[in-house]
Amino acid sequence: MSRSSQHPLRPLILAGLFTTVALGVTACAPPGGTAAPQASSTSDFGAEGPTCGDEDVVLSGYFETGFPLPTALTEEFTKQFPNVTFDIREDQFAVITQNAPRVLQDSPPDLMRLPQMSELATDGLLLNLDPYAEAFGWTDWPDSQLQQLRVDDEGRRGNGPLYALGLNYSMTGVFYNKDLAAQIGMTEAPKTLDEFDAALQAAKDAGITPIAQFNGGATGGLAFPLQALMASYGDPAAINDWIFQQPGATIDTPENLEAATHLARWIESGYFADDVNSFDYAQMMSRFIGGESLFIFDGDWESGNLDTQMPGKAGFFLMPPREEGGQIGAMSAPLTFGVAATAEHPDCAAFFLNWTATDEKARTISVEVGGSHPMGPADAFMPEVDPDSTTAATLAAGAQLSEANGAMDFIANATGAIYAQSWTPNLQRLVAGEQTPEGLLSSVQADYESQVEG
Repeated sequence: MSRSSQHPLRPLILAGLFTTVALGVTACAPPGGTAAPQASSTSDFGAEGPTCGDEDVVLSGYFETGFPLPTALTEEFTKQFPNVTFDIREDQFAVITQNAPRVLQDSPPDLMRLPQMSELATDGLLLNLDPYAEAFGWTDWPDSQLQQLRVDDEGRRGNGPLYALGLNYSMTGVFYNKDLAAQIGMTEAPKTLDEFDAALQAAKDAGITPIAQFNGGATGGLAFPLQALMASYGDPAAINDWIFQQPGATIDTPENLEAATHLARWIESGYFADDVNSFDYAQMMSRFIGGESLFIFDGDWESGNLDTQMPGKAGFFLMPPREEGGQIGAMSAPLTFGVAATAEHPDCAAFFLNWTATDEKARTISVEVGGSHPMGPADAFMPEVDPDSTTAATLAAGAQLSEANGAMDFIANATGAIYAQSWTPNLQRLVAGEQTPEGLLSSVQADYESQVEG
């Protein structure tokens, strides 16, 4: 596989692709099932629960372009249930973010890759999935899988009705090139932030680009290492409070200032590629796979891709704490899909979402193609993976993060506009020497308050 899978945290800017794909998929119901009416409670579903029936159904979708996981899942769904087709429109994540309200209102899809959810839910554009959660038993899954997908009537995430489900849940950390690591004597992942800093300096001294991180275009990739540093210096729960728009939450804290200052030191020390502000995500991956950098900050959705492109040569670790054994945290969120409030086939869409989390083949695809942990019950089937693979390393890190209770949503998801309009330009100016760590945080906080209050 030459391309990575789609995921909830991956804000990519790939070349402007806009395609419509018709995929043959099977029915959302066992043979002989009947179409269920759209339901507002579990009593409306009938004895079989939510299904697609046995007649021809076309599910409409609006997906993120360029990533194989959703397509791979729909293709397997086709094999298992032969009477549903998908009519899928694809676009870049940044464009989906801009188009979401209009698409959900004017041409409501049955399934849609969702950007920031709060405004979409409070504006009545997303379907409340609580009846399906009860019917399918999603309420018995670990609470942490669904928390980020709930929105209350004031637009705060973390509580309230369920407005989305994930195809899987992903996590970010640090990938490293094992061959380049060996050249600087790095035989294992750094255990502290100081050890990581030492590895960065050793790489630079050896003539190796320490970090090839994309930061060009409308989605600044330096948000990844910045948030990782925030987790090293402070409490990940406080970051979630800010992202979820909890009352009084602020990103402009002493701990986050230490993190932003640390990032600025990395910039000043030359640890990032010289042209960090001018290349995109795809170029970052090309450089890393090509052996042009020691580290990148990225997510486990690339695990399958790296296992194919550089087998046995890519490692992964969570951002280390300031002191060994200290608090760890990482971005970790579901690959978020929702159903339009006025979708034509909501029962079928919900059946598909449930299938992705509970079917053994679907869960295998989520691991092998998506490189991430499937949604679903804590004791659900998990496929075996090569213990020396990148995927095995990311799955182990995910277990470590879960034990530490350090999962955070992405700081870009705090409001619909905060990523493109505030984080990205401020981080780009930080690289250019036109912004300070203090100014970065105060500017983002001011934009956040304006957007939340507005």
